[in-house]
Amino acid sequence: MSTRPTIVPKGRFQQKYRGNSCLNCEHPLALSDRYCPNCSQVNSTKKIALKDFFSEFFSSLLSYDSKLIKTLSTLLLRPGTITKDYISGKRASYTNPFRFLLSLAISYFLMLGFSGNLSDLDHFGEDSDTGFNMTGPFSFAIDSLEVNEIKEGLEKNGDTLPLGNWNVEALIHKNDSIVLSDPKKHFQTFAYKPLWDRLNGKAKFFNTLLRKDKVYRFSDVDKKYGIPATFENERVFNATRSALKVSKRPGTFASALISKLPFFIFFFLPVFALFIWILYVRKKHTYTDHLIFSFHNQSLLFILLTISFLLDSLINKTTNGIFLLIFGFYLYKAMRNFYQQGRVKTILKYVVLNVIFVILVVISATVFLTGSMMTF
Repeated sequence: MSTRPTIVPKGRFQQKYRGNSCLNCEHPLALSDRYCPNCSQVNSTKKIALKDFFSEFFSSLLSYDSKLIKTLSTLLLRPGTITKDYISGKRASYTNPFRFLLSLAISYFLMLGFSGNLSDLDHFGEDSDTGFNMTGPFSFAIDSLEVNEIKEGLEKNGDTLPLGNWNVEALIHKNDSIVLSDPKKHFQTFAYKPLWDRLNGKAKFFNTLLRKDKVYRFSDVDKKYGIPATFENERVFNATRSALKVSKRPGTFASALISKLPFFIFFFLPVFALFIWILYVRKKHTYTDHLIFSFHNQSLLFILLTISFLLDSLINKTTNGIFLLIFGFYLYKAMRNFYQQGRVKTILKYVVLNVIFVILVVISATVFLTGSMMTF
């Protein structure tokens, strides 16, 4: 009977350097233990040398590279298989789905941020004197329904404006003069208006003061004009100030928004995974299984978008639509392979999930955009 050949350990792995407990987690060890069974750290008491440091670095790098290649090849060539393997316990061969998606998302949005020259957009807001122009509540441009109100205000002040000059910019400047003539009295006119009109009116009022009177905090408005410090007044003031900052620095705001998008995705996907779990409630999959499935598919989307972005920069044409169609087909195949259902059921659930996805994106993006503006 032949004996197995023995490999004589070298360097830090020599038996004379082994300890009785792990230096990292203090787990009890035998002298025959080369690695800690609890945390996988090398069982060695030898002081780390420069050679050991670089050796560990390159070995971990090669290990990650092999996992990365395996993850990419399986993800691209076998839709749905990577999730099936991962939840069945074959995890050592693949990168962590959460970490993998986070890396891809950050890389993609960094490329967008650096290539878009978004800071140039700030020049368009520097000369703006009329505030943030949008529709709905917190819109600061003058709409047609307010023309008569401004006319009445001008007549009371003995002022006139030729009919041919009723443009938005002129109306805004005239409205500013009415507000600044008696701010406290003007603010009191909002007291008995419906909620929608009241919030919109207060937003325009605060917008005028922020632009023309150089107030910086609500306490400045309170001290100077005696505007009561109610919850509503302070919230509208802060929202108006944030919106005005966005209008003055749109490029900076867009850059800040893009930098937050990877984290937005990780709040969005868990919610979407809940709907997948409801749709496949009869399948023997946990919520975490559906979440991992979402992570893997979203990772592929970012891979395709990255390829599209690089291709666009080379050929100077837009290819996003083509790669989105590829992703749509891939998602269908992934659902078929992972959930093991027939074509009709898969197509129906595919349509339902995409409708839910679009609805969630619209709602989440609105909340995210509003929150980003409020904290800008």
